[in-house]
Amino acid sequence: MRNSKVTIYVSDNSVQCNKVIKLMNDYDISYKIKNVSEKNQHMKELQALDIYGTPATYIDNQAVILGYQKNKIKYALGMDDFKSHYSSLFEGFKK
Repeated sequence: MRNSKVTIYVSDNSVQCNKVIKLMNDYDISYKIKNVSEKNQHMKELQALDIYGTPATYIDNQAVILGYQKNKIKYALGMDDFKSHYSSLFEGFKK
């Protein structure tokens, strides 16, 4: 696995934000947190990008991943070679 620059915009009391953070911790991925509930400047940064919700995960120079999308995050981190935008909806489902 390669080293990636990860920035996660989060807000307080968000289940989805907590899931993204847990995923990063489970895979021992270094990341930077920008809490929009604690710092108005972080909220302004997101709004300048036309993003109005959290979590918003930036990995290297790739497009932002909104919400908790486990498979997209893993693919962006180089942890998975199968890119499925919908497979997180069916987590645990086997063909």
